[in-house]
Amino acid sequence: MPIQRRIERQQLPSYLKVFNRITDKPMGYIGNVSLDGLMLISQLPLLVGARFDMRLKIPGQNAPRFIDFSATCQWCREDVTPGSFDSGFALVAPPAEFVEMVDSLRRYFSFYPLGASA
Repeated sequence: MPIQRRIERQQLPSYLKVFNRITDKPMGYIGNVSLDGLMLISQLPLLVGARFDMRLKIPGQNAPRFIDFSATCQWCREDVTPGSFDSGFALVAPPAEFVEMVDSLRRYFSFYPLGASA
């Protein structure tokens, strides 16, 4: 039986698109994210054990902001949606911009009782 992760992940709608940093071709969408890794939802299966140079294009008012990072594919399996694949990635030394994005997403998608602080 595979070991299940116990890392808190932030679930995201499929609007944060991930690109191959070298070719600028879309790889898929972030399904969930943590400081240690992410799940990518893609149309093609990805090679387990391979390291990928990735880029997030964060929408902005004037132009997108880029967050470049590297990650190693830990697993890949067919999604419940036909024609989609889920792949788990471990980040390789995530840059400060990635850490800030995860923290911002955590604050944005978290619910706190009135009067509580994060």
